[in-house]
Amino acid sequence: MQSINISTLQNWKNKKNKFAAITAYDFSFAKLFSNQGIPVILVGDSLGMTIQGHNSTIPVTVENIEYHTKAVRKGAPNVFLISDLPFMSYYQINQTLQNTSKIIQSGANMIKIEGGKYLINIIKELSNQSILVCGHIGLTPQHINYLSGYQVQGTTEKDANRIIEEALSLEDAGIKMLVLECIPSRLAKKITEKLSIPVIGIGAGNYTDGQILVMQDLLGITEGKQMKFVKNFLLNNGSIQNAIKTYISEVKNGIFPNEKYSF
Repeated sequence: MQSINISTLQNWKNKKNKFAAITAYDFSFAKLFSNQGIPVILVGDSLGMTIQGHNSTIPVTVENIEYHTKAVRKGAPNVFLISDLPFMSYYQINQTLQNTSKIIQSGANMIKIEGGKYLINIIKELSNQSILVCGHIGLTPQHINYLSGYQVQGTTEKDANRIIEEALSLEDAGIKMLVLECIPSRLAKKITEKLSIPVIGIGAGNYTDGQILVMQDLLGITEGKQMKFVKNFLLNNGSIQNAIKTYISEVKNGIFPNEKYSF
């Protein structure tokens, strides 16, 4: 695979070429995903649940993210690699810069942070240091206790307007990509059209520039009740390789997510 960078993704946005992304946490899966043509991988703090067995992302540490970022980068040297800054690791500027430097030095191209307008000063400082930042609004798992569970966001006019406002403010502060999680597809469409930067959706319909799924969800190995937006691509595809190829193709062609997997 040719090396993917932020200019590549921006060019796809401009040309309305949709792209697929996936989480990964180790060398083997990162290599497999890259070999099938996945251009963007996220080392998500979802590893707290999928790898460590916690019931939320909150226990994940910067050291955890560093470790898994190094492993994924070795497996997928040419993908655009995003890594999460975990819970309470970016509430002060100096602390944020220190933690970000560790993760970027581990191999990430971009860091992702969850939250709205209160992050503007931190985003501006990171941008001043030439660090690529991905925002994340809508359902933000690090705030799960405050949100009282995994629920769709932006369902009222007031909440939808707040999310639009947050998206515009974050772009103005300097983010170069935005993740929208668990919001109605029509709201995601508005935001994607208003923003000049690439927008990736998870449970946000198929109007966004890209889609992302947690690898365990995509492969149907997550136990318990699944979120509405989760599709098991392994079920009818015979192999992990074919499942990934089908996922990439369905995202590129706007097939996934259809109404069944959208709010």
